[in-house]
Amino acid sequence: VQLQASGGGLVQAGGSLRLSCAASGSRSSFNAMAWYRQAPGKQRELVASITSDGNRNYARSVKGRFTISRDNAKNTVYLQMNSLKPEDTAVYSCAADTQLLLHGPYDYWGQGTLVTVSS
Repeated sequence: VQLQASGGGLVQAGGSLRLSCAASGSRSSFNAMAWYRQAPGKQRELVASITSDGNRNYARSVKGRFTISRDNAKNTVYLQMNSLKPEDTAVYSCAADTQLLLHGPYDYWGQGTLVTVSS
């Protein structure tokens, strides 16, 4: 199983980015998919998650600015990030699980993609 994340980059504060994470391999259909992030010197935190039955969960710090969605046909999860702030700077990683988990822990992980927000 591979989870391939993409879409990170450098953006100015107030800007937007869209992250994508595509699942492939022997198990490419997951009931739960999520985005985590880890900033330098900080613990990894759950940013957003979504289940196959449509439930979503967001960290308080991103609620109202970030939107998680998924395309089941493409086995892909997205994270639309708007009104970005410098404190959103982090390595963002996607995760997935066969169970309906909104808060983890997740069994499958992809590599991270770096998001840098300049002030």
